[in-house]
Amino acid sequence: MAEDVTNNQNQGEGKGSFFKSLSAGAWAGIVAAALVVGLLIGHFAMGGSSAGGSLNKTTLTESELDTVVAVYSYNGAGSNITAREVLEQNGTLDAAKDEDGNYTVPSADTILSYARNAIIAAEADSKGIEVTDDDLSAYAEEMLGSSDFSSIASTYGMDEDTVKEVLRGSAKMNKLRDEVVGKDNGGTAPEAPTAPEVAAPAEGEEQSEEAQQAAQDAANDAPKKEYADYIIKLAGDEWDAKKGKWKSDDGAYATALADYEVTKDGASYNAAQAAYYVAYQEYSTKQTEISEKWTDYVNGLLGNSAIDIHTLKS
Repeated sequence: MAEDVTNNQNQGEGKGSFFKSLSAGAWAGIVAAALVVGLLIGHFAMGGSSAGGSLNKTTLTESELDTVVAVYSYNGAGSNITAREVLEQNGTLDAAKDEDGNYTVPSADTILSYARNAIIAAEADSKGIEVTDDDLSAYAEEMLGSSDFSSIASTYGMDEDTVKEVLRGSAKMNKLRDEVVGKDNGGTAPEAPTAPEVAAPAEGEEQSEEAQQAAQDAANDAPKKEYADYIIKLAGDEWDAKKGKWKSDDGAYATALADYEVTKDGASYNAAQAAYYVAYQEYSTKQTEISEKWTDYVNGLLGNSAIDIHTLKS
């Protein structure tokens, strides 16, 4: 049978601050999942390996960490997955140890994630994709805001070699994704226009909420060059700079802003907001297309794979 695995990867601005705010366990899990960038539904054939087997226990001693917890195959080649590999992918062994000095057998979901990432990494290797030390440092700076691997490891309760290994794998998958969907990745999300400020009532002067709202509405409707510049920049080729108007009345921006007056010298905040919605919708559509393209590619890889998990945990 086939199992659907969904993995959500946060993308966008503020990656560094986002990752820095995570706990050690959460960071480890997300970085492991980051090997598959974007929304992913992976189709794995279950029980396809000839090895078979099950574990009649839910914990392992330190001497049992090299126990095989799953076997997966990709393009006809089989590989074992040990408990140690899965646990180290998600943090240090010390952090995984319970109060009795034992280790919980990795769950099926965690093993699936490990196998999926390993398969995609193998595909990247087959294409000759490499991550140099400089690439690794740049990727760490982008994702975590730092390339001090010792500090990163200390912050997230992992050893330095594991941090480098996981980030290198993630960077490699990012390069593979760039090859599949294109390096521009759909561009960046547009920034919303800044609302005009309305002067607050003078000290000792009272103003009703209705009056305050009326003042804000008037400011939002008032034409300003900064909003015209904002709209024209977003509209790009839809704006005729020589004539100072829309090239066509049926363009996306011209249609959305049909009820607003836009000139090269001025436009309202409300018009700028309408332009922002158009830009964001275009960005969102591109991101969806890219996500679907990457998902289809990865599903194609996993469709040639099989995994047999030896665990009692779901």
